[in-house]
Amino acid sequence: MDLTPREVSEAPRPRRRILPAVVAVLAAVGGLAVVAVFLTSSVDYYCNVDEVGVRDGCADDQRLRVQGNVDEGSLQSRAGQTSFVLSFNGVSLPVDYEGEPGGVFQECIPVVAHGRVVDGILVATRIEVKHSNEYKAENADRLDQAEKTACS
Repeated sequence: MDLTPREVSEAPRPRRRILPAVVAVLAAVGGLAVVAVFLTSSVDYYCNVDEVGVRDGCADDQRLRVQGNVDEGSLQSRAGQTSFVLSFNGVSLPVDYEGEPGGVFQECIPVVAHGRVVDGILVATRIEVKHSNEYKAENADRLDQAEKTACS
């Protein structure tokens, strides 16, 4: 049996896997940044007309959902543009909407308008009406009573 020491060759160094880890961290940070920007830009703050520009979260330089009643005599439609005035607690806000709101949209009913305030006018991109056509058909007497009290 030969007990003489053998020459040991240098063992290959293990490859460091730092590059894939750096890429994974950068991808995760980038993904979180995209999600954060998406979530903050898609938020519409819900406000009543009298809170626009007054309450925290209702600044008139951001997207808002503004609730109020459509003023009697304020509804005007022309060339695919609908204009009206929303009021709540004695405060009014003019609204411009590109298109026809449709459905049961009319004067003297509560609506929610989504959009931004530009030069004192809410430029709406979406209008929500409280009741659907089915509700109107089944509860015509209730809507008549609500409309009488809204515009008196």
